[in-house]
Amino acid sequence: MAVYQARIIHVSIDRPWQEVYAYASKPENMQYWASGLAEGLRRDGDEWIGDGGPIGRIRVRFSPNNPYGILDHTVAMEDGTVVGNPMRVVPNVDGAEVMFTLLKRPEMTEEVFEADAAHVQKDLMALKAVLEGKA
Repeated sequence: MAVYQARIIHVSIDRPWQEVYAYASKPENMQYWASGLAEGLRRDGDEWIGDGGPIGRIRVRFSPNNPYGILDHTVAMEDGTVVGNPMRVVPNVDGAEVMFTLLKRPEMTEEVFEADAAHVQKDLMALKAVLEGKA
């Protein structure tokens, strides 16, 4: 049984968690806060296709809308690599906590893992700025 090194990257957002979930769960909004998808996504059946920049075209599948704040999504890259991305929005008193679990896959160097973590943190801070009206 394998267990990867994991890091939970999170941000507190001063908005009701249901509003944060409603906004973040719409793939068409990702272009406003997920920098790797600045060109946006287009729907293709149950998946969304986007330009992943240096990794090429990507296919993204999102968890269905749910009342639990689950924003899990998988990203399939052109080389066949599929990466699961666990993500949650949970209540934090009157606001929300958004948490992304980054897993260090075997092929990732420590430098790549740290760069990915910094990238996710930047994106979560952008989501916070958009939702708190500071973007």
